[in-house]
Amino acid sequence: MKVKNILVLILLSIVSFNCAKTDKKQEEEIATYQCPMKCEGDKVYQEEGSCPVCNMDVKPIVEKVEVSHNPDKISETSIFNLTTKWNTEEGKSIELKDLKGKTLVMVMIYTTCKAACPRLVADMRNIEAQIPKKYINNINFVLVSIDPETDTPKRLKEFANVLAVKYKEISPLDFSHSNIISVFNSGGELMHQQEGLGVDNKETIKTIIELQSK
Repeated sequence: MKVKNILVLILLSIVSFNCAKTDKKQEEEIATYQCPMKCEGDKVYQEEGSCPVCNMDVKPIVEKVEVSHNPDKISETSIFNLTTKWNTEEGKSIELKDLKGKTLVMVMIYTTCKAACPRLVADMRNIEAQIPKKYINNINFVLVSIDPETDTPKRLKEFANVLAVKYKEISPLDFSHSNIISVFNSGGELMHQQEGLGVDNKETIKTIIELQSK
């Protein structure tokens, strides 16, 4: 089975950048509730209920509130804050924030690994296979190589697959890393991690599907 939505990345270099962001103002309708007799003047309530004075049901009113909207704004915990440049298997240079807008399922691998990495790739394939087809275009399955010297874009394109979080170089040809598949929401915030090889991925799949309705 071929995983259709795999995006393979390798770390190229760390580049700092400053991005000027401007908030756009827009009006948003917010529903509140008020006593029809205005027993308490212009006081409003956030939920349905009864007026504490006359016991009449409060009625919904709609007010327009000017709110700041910045589609590029990300939270402090988002991975999109990382100021790094990456190479894809297509040889293109991107920033992590270029992946914003889709659910990310990520794992770290390296193509010469003969132990854990093939199992991690199999786990990613298994997760992808269990996602309903109607959601699949909203998800990127991302594999990040921890051995960029060996894993050139050409080699990664041939290999094609998964990110985790910790690794250490044991020797020029051998690496050790945690066997973690991470799920991020469309804003780059970590929502779930699956640790281990060949483990029950029910919670991982549940998290991915739940993110599609948010």
